Amino acid sequence: MSDWQRLDPRMLVVEPVSELRRFLPVLLGALLAGGFARGGGLGWELLAVAVPVAIGVARYLTTRYRILDGRVELRRGLLQRTLRTAQLDRVRTVDVTASLVHRVLGLATVRIGTGAGAEQDLELDGLRAPQAQELREALLARVAHEAHAPDDADAAAPPAAPTERPVLRLDPGWARYAPFTSAGVVAAAALLGVASQALPDSAWRLDRLPDLAPAGWGWLLLAAVGVLAAAVSSAVLAVLGYLVAHWDLTLTRTPTQWRLTRGLLTTRETSVEDARLAGVVVREPLGLRLAGAAELGAVVTGLGQGEKGTLTLVPPAPRAVVDGVAGAVLGDDRPTDAPLTAPLRTHGPAAVRRRRLRALAPAVVLVALVAASVVADLLTPWSLVLALLVLPAAIALGEDRARSLGHLASEGFLVSRSGSLARHREVLGAEHVIGWTVRDTWFQRRSGLVTLEATTAGGSQRVQVLDVPEHDGLVLAAALTPDLLAEVGYRTPPSQ
Repeated sequence: MSDWQRLDPRMLVVEPVSELRRFLPVLLGALLAGGFARGGGLGWELLAVAVPVAIGVARYLTTRYRILDGRVELRRGLLQRTLRTAQLDRVRTVDVTASLVHRVLGLATVRIGTGAGAEQDLELDGLRAPQAQELREALLARVAHEAHAPDDADAAAPPAAPTERPVLRLDPGWARYAPFTSAGVVAAAALLGVASQALPDSAWRLDRLPDLAPAGWGWLLLAAVGVLAAAVSSAVLAVLGYLVAHWDLTLTRTPTQWRLTRGLLTTRETSVEDARLAGVVVREPLGLRLAGAAELGAVVTGLGQGEKGTLTLVPPAPRAVVDGVAGAVLGDDRPTDAPLTAPLRTHGPAAVRRRRLRALAPAVVLVALVAASVVADLLTPWSLVLALLVLPAAIALGEDRARSLGHLASEGFLVSRSGSLARHREVLGAEHVIGWTVRDTWFQRRSGLVTLEATTAGGSQRVQVLDVPEHDGLVLAAALTPDLLAEVGYRTPPSQ
């Protein structure tokens, strides 16, 4: 592929439409201020359509790409020509996506991530679907060859792409866990907002329900109908969203790469070099925990600053499935159950008190404000009764936060767990830790606690150990990265 290659001609359909979508505000402005507003012709309106169409056509005609001498090159532009290159040994991810329009036309988009930031990634929008797959395979094979071949090897003849081994395939029945996440609630709220603007006021006369119910039960019926409608709609939307986003999800791996494919309307394939998967994040929101489920993300290093440092590998699924995939990511050639299942080291009574206080303090403030409002005759006494119900919930939240807090140094991994409503267990390989940050607030210093933060190479991912005793935190850092701390003259403190 040393010669310059063009995108598929069918992009002449997609590119102008994409540009029209970007120019939609300008087009609407032209329609309002142009011929329709004056009762005249369509001159400005046609110009507003012709310009983005011409831009789309020019973008197709001036875009070229090739792979040559260990790098991939992308050239585009007419008046201002740009040439962007990426060394193959700097390629971090290869994504293949196809929207519904692309799939109808048999096209796909290849996005090559280099770790230098999203704005520096190379995007080829408009390859034939088989050609996009061939390019992905060629890139991955060449990346592996550039990274592992000896200096005197023949770089012009890269090896064939290694065979893939399946690790996970989505079971559509796992969509039953979707209602236990917040996705359905968010979707239902958005749908309600759109419907409230689109439907006439007469369609929302729910205030008539109390008149239809027995005396004294009207507003209770209205509340019950509202809660039931919200629960059903959020559950249905959560299940639909789960299936659309993760349909046919398949996770496979080769000796050097991981490949993730998913999507119903828009399909997406993401390939990540195995050496860039630094660890995993097991997310256990309260709803999923009660249902015996969890979801799994992978910690990806080598990304640009500000890029998301995690990649979702397993959507909400049974906990046993999540643990199995997490073990495969951490390493099939060594026992890795301990980082995922071993009991964690607690942070002591000071951390427990801090977790309880941080959960209870907002509830106490709320009760005090409501009580003051009742005394000032701004609220009814029943408001205070409802506010008092928040206290038991806050106490339970604080206890769960205290039980969840813990850390561990196990088999060369840093393990940290925290949270309650959104509990997560993070596992990071010690070889991927490039630095430590120790932070403490005034309140933490009074309790002898710190927040220990392990940083990785690039991306926004950080692994935090919250409210750990200072001595335990330093011992943990020294146990995982003794050479790193030795460079700054640190020695493991004596046991207390």
